[in-house]
Amino acid sequence: MSHIQTTSDGVPVIVLKEGSKQSRGKDAQRNNIAAAKLVSEIISSSLGPRGMDKMLVDTMGDITITNDGATILKEMDVQHPAAKMMVEVAKATDSEVGDGTTSAVVFAGSLLEKAESLIDNEIHPVIIADGYKKAQKQSVILLSEIAKSIDPNNKKILEQIANTSMQTKLVSVEATDLAKLVVDATLTVMEEKSGNHKVIIDNIKVDKKTGGSISDSQMINGIVLDKEIVHSNMPKKVSDAKIALISSPLEIEKTEFDAKINISSPNQIKTFMEEENQILKEIVEKIKSTGATVVLCQKGIDDIVQHYLSKYEILTVRRIKESDMTKLAKATGGRIVGSINDLSEKDLGQANNVEEKSIEEDNWVFIEDCKNPKAVTLLIRGGSQRVIDEAERSIHDALMVVKDVIEKPLILPGGGAPEEYIATNLRIWAKTLSGREQLAVEKYAEAIESIPLSLAKNAGMNPIDAITNLRSIHSSGEKFAGVDVINGKIVNMEQLEIIEPLKVKEQIIKSATETANMILRIDNVIAVSKSSSSVPPSMPPSGMGMY
Repeated sequence: MSHIQTTSDGVPVIVLKEGSKQSRGKDAQRNNIAAAKLVSEIISSSLGPRGMDKMLVDTMGDITITNDGATILKEMDVQHPAAKMMVEVAKATDSEVGDGTTSAVVFAGSLLEKAESLIDNEIHPVIIADGYKKAQKQSVILLSEIAKSIDPNNKKILEQIANTSMQTKLVSVEATDLAKLVVDATLTVMEEKSGNHKVIIDNIKVDKKTGGSISDSQMINGIVLDKEIVHSNMPKKVSDAKIALISSPLEIEKTEFDAKINISSPNQIKTFMEEENQILKEIVEKIKSTGATVVLCQKGIDDIVQHYLSKYEILTVRRIKESDMTKLAKATGGRIVGSINDLSEKDLGQANNVEEKSIEEDNWVFIEDCKNPKAVTLLIRGGSQRVIDEAERSIHDALMVVKDVIEKPLILPGGGAPEEYIATNLRIWAKTLSGREQLAVEKYAEAIESIPLSLAKNAGMNPIDAITNLRSIHSSGEKFAGVDVINGKIVNMEQLEIIEPLKVKEQIIKSATETANMILRIDNVIAVSKSSSSVPPSMPPSGMGMY
């Protein structure tokens, strides 16, 4: 298409700069829908416990093996603008609720696919988008009808939720063990204020180290530091430790400006050195006087200070990350001090055991068995780097879903049961709407069935038989029927203890619908090529009309 356009009187107007491409109307929509559908197809085979994994190789040759929707899309270098919007769905779902990223992308792709047939039948995209929006509101109402409230302290249910989340991952064999660790960690750092429960995921430090197997993973009631003790003569283990947390360097501060010292005799050098030594010794004396038996320092430590600390048998670690210092303060109940002169006994944290342990070829310091830790560590082990990387992603998802349920204690059955319940009821509700919107809502119901459909397909079941069977069971009033992927049957998901947080389902439905609607409403795509000549000053910047 030429970038020169004419007004009604035939005056030529240059609107787009040289080399710009523009696609309009149905072409633009088809192109966008095709790209979004493609992303959705790539992802859909990794949905559910029988989903396949993807191997992603980046430009450096690094390999990632995962079936986590958000990770796949982040690692895939998606170029098409509409496909990039699908990546946004996954990112939004991931940061908000942490799980359900694959479902959100599959659902958004399916919504667009169903919309395509309506557009072909001359139904305006805005009407479809309005219908979808109404269907989304109705779906959220329907979900609340089948959601069950639970006690956020109920360990058994929380473990089932973590387990359901991890069943779909590479670690499904060890899911039961890991679910226990995840729930213990989350309940330890949970804070309760006026009846509301809150979990800050940052207070759970996830450390990973190859070696052993995933079932060797453990939770430490405290913090693990991937550092060694600074001096070989220091004790390797301190019981009932009193811990000083110091954020400033333990050395003589250099002056801000250049200072010259005139020394005229050798004795003066000696005196000067001794004074420095004395200042450093006093630093250690000050620490010793508070009763501290462990020093954890964020910055560097002078050699002489190390010498005196080891003489007093004070276990010391230096150059600790700031984020770890914050977690240490929460775990041990200590206060981080910026100056040694500020340090007093009441600032010290406590831990029953501080010990240097060797993990594979490294020595790490464990600060464990803290009295009432508000920060803990999950140490993940596994046969290879790829395995522990994927285990870490799975644990992130599981921690997030447990957090979701603790903060909004409502649960749903899994296995595509809520989606089929929504679809069945939307079809009935659609009959109360006007003609064209009714069609859009019916298509929405078909689209949400793409979740149980993909689950069945990935399990090797016949998807058409499975979905017909599921529909008829739901129509007869069985609300909790879903796809038992492991045995390839349609069963009651509650009895199988496959449960998910309501919060995750709501987020999936919202982000998928909003993204599908956004893509539907685009009828003009203007792409400016990078190498085109510079824009004349009279023109608007090329970013206008872009996304």
